[in-house]
Amino acid sequence: MTTDHSDTVIADCAAILVAAGTGTRAGKHDGTVAGTKAGAGIGLAKQFWQLADKPVLAHSIDVLMAHPRISCLVIVVSPENLADIDKRFGSKKCKVVIGGASRQLSVFAGLRALDEVFSTDTAPQKTPAAEFVAIHDAARPLLPQQLLDTMLARIDPTIAGVVPALSVSDTIIEAGPDDTAAKLLDRSPMRALQTPQLFRRALITNLHKQFQDDPRFTDDCGLAVAAGHKIAIVAGQKQLLKLTEREDYTILQAYHDLATAQPTMTGPDMPDIRVGNGFDVHKFADTPGPIMLAGISIESDRGMMAHSDGDVGLHALCDAIFGALADGDIGHHFPPSDPQWKAADSAQFLKFAVDRVQQRSGKILNLDLTFICETPKIGGMRDKMRARIAAITAVPVERIAVKATTSEKLGFTGRGEGIAAQATACIALPDTAANRPSTTAPTP
Repeated sequence: MTTDHSDTVIADCAAILVAAGTGTRAGKHDGTVAGTKAGAGIGLAKQFWQLADKPVLAHSIDVLMAHPRISCLVIVVSPENLADIDKRFGSKKCKVVIGGASRQLSVFAGLRALDEVFSTDTAPQKTPAAEFVAIHDAARPLLPQQLLDTMLARIDPTIAGVVPALSVSDTIIEAGPDDTAAKLLDRSPMRALQTPQLFRRALITNLHKQFQDDPRFTDDCGLAVAAGHKIAIVAGQKQLLKLTEREDYTILQAYHDLATAQPTMTGPDMPDIRVGNGFDVHKFADTPGPIMLAGISIESDRGMMAHSDGDVGLHALCDAIFGALADGDIGHHFPPSDPQWKAADSAQFLKFAVDRVQQRSGKILNLDLTFICETPKIGGMRDKMRARIAAITAVPVERIAVKATTSEKLGFTGRGEGIAAQATACIALPDTAANRPSTTAPTP
């Protein structure tokens, strides 16, 4: 069999870390930060507090500097911290600059610094100008690299940027002028934005230049949306909590400890690890496309014959998850005889399968999807497919694999009559009574 391979990584993104704030709500830290005493040159605002083995801002610096698609990092600091931060982190790849009187002006300072870097670094052997920029707040230290992967895979020519956001679980009200509840708001469309926020660098630079004297915007997404640009949303991470109040520091410490703890495989609470397999086939139709594969629309001269949208990739993933749960199959939950599923978006089927795992307090550890087809070619769309699956399932994109192979012109796929997909899902369920197999024999 032949398999698509496309693993070249291009450093096409720059990053800005905003660390110029004074942290007035969190106050000052009276302990030791990275061996520096309070008042010994480096200010102890929240971004310089010690979190585990390093200052808060150093956690983000390490992730951004290590990412293969980040070609340059600009750290924006206050004037009194410039010398210390530059001495510790400054390098050819990492520039340290002074910020402005507001977050917006600090971001603009970082964007101007990137323009200078790439305008003077244009020789062929030098770093090429970055098309994208990720703007991150230093007060959000626990940045998972897989979130950057998801965002970079999601951006395409139809959108100006990508932002992570969390659904709002609390009841939301609009307060009146006398601090009384004036209006109940619908929380279902509400999202709490996080950083990093990813944009096309030239676009967001021009917007900051245009609106540098406008104080209305608290983040870069708000600026882009107000200017009429389309911004995609991906699932945020609770560990990306912003260090705002002193209580947040304790929560961040707990998240850090949980993330770095060594897993134990002994004792009565050992998780129940399960693996499920899924397989699906759809035939090409005589009518024109496009077709749906792994949640994205793909141009095709032939459509798919199916009751729903015919997404063989998502259908195979559903059956893999249902198989790991021993919970029937996609036809059991969404029978093709039911007219309500006519032309249905298969993303809702996959979300349902994920919900079935969560209802048992389980977790999807990884997903592996393989297409078997002569056409279309999957390699160039693989990262977009991974990002779409990650957005549907909230599984980190680094734990999602999408591959493709042909059947060497053999069989119905080899003759170009249709597409097949097979998938594997690995899940972990807690050791609870609800998840243990029954010891009672079934009634004959």
